[in-house]
Amino acid sequence: MNRKVVVIGSAGMLGADLVEALQCAGLKTVALARPEMDITSPESVRVALGRIAASGVAINCAAYTTVDKAEAEPEAAFAANRDGPANLADACRRVGIPLIHISTDYVFDGRSRRPYKEDDPVHPMNVYGLSKQQGEEAVRSRLDEHIIVRTSWLYGARGRNFVKTILKLGLERDELKVVCDQHGCPTWSFDLAACLVGLAQRVLSDLKDVRWGTYHFCGKGDTTWYDFASAILNVAERRQPRPGKVAKLSPVPSSAFPTAAVRPMFSVLDCGKIEAAFGVESPAWERSLVRMIEQLYGAGW
Repeated sequence: MNRKVVVIGSAGMLGADLVEALQCAGLKTVALARPEMDITSPESVRVALGRIAASGVAINCAAYTTVDKAEAEPEAAFAANRDGPANLADACRRVGIPLIHISTDYVFDGRSRRPYKEDDPVHPMNVYGLSKQQGEEAVRSRLDEHIIVRTSWLYGARGRNFVKTILKLGLERDELKVVCDQHGCPTWSFDLAACLVGLAQRVLSDLKDVRWGTYHFCGKGDTTWYDFASAILNVAERRQPRPGKVAKLSPVPSSAFPTAAVRPMFSVLDCGKIEAAFGVESPAWERSLVRMIEQLYGAGW
């Protein structure tokens, strides 16, 4: 009865959605964000987790996620994405609870011609991806009872993300140029939160029934950033509270839109393993996009 789900990084886009989803599911939830816990500090992690009953499961949503900025700030990226998960895994082992950790499609180099499976070789192309890949390894090497969930192209109602940027710029500008040759799977943070609730429920119900390891979860179906942006503006044109002009979209290759961090051209994830192991099915990304935009407009955004 005293088992809890500890959410680390509860103030972020995913963390806030997860706390809400856990509470709606009736699970006892402890939300930790700075200053309650600084995952880059072993002492901060040890003290914060030590105050919580050694029963339940921890879910790490905290991360350094600014992909381009990481190229100029590698120390900060590795502190949060490699050392932070290592500190959490060590602390979880000491107090005797499992850890669910969030990772990324950017651990892959994008050279595959089919959706990536969990056991495909990793080869990050940028600092952010490398820091997340090393964070995965830190968790695996320190804690047997772990679940790593890789996701991709995450967006949500909270915080800054691609969907909100396109919605804003699409109503402010006459034309938007969007990359058309990078392929991935848009994922609504609310859907990922629902997936994590299901994993937490399985862990809390019977540890012996859990298949520990690495899994993929993202929106069903793949697209490009350009087609994703087109879908966003099409939904906005139909659903926005006040009719208005929507920007014209122009597709451009990645070479015409250079960024500090190199992105994988293809980072589509195969989610068959998590569905087989936990019965978690990914919703179609198009349907989730409509729901998220309706939620935004319903909240007066």
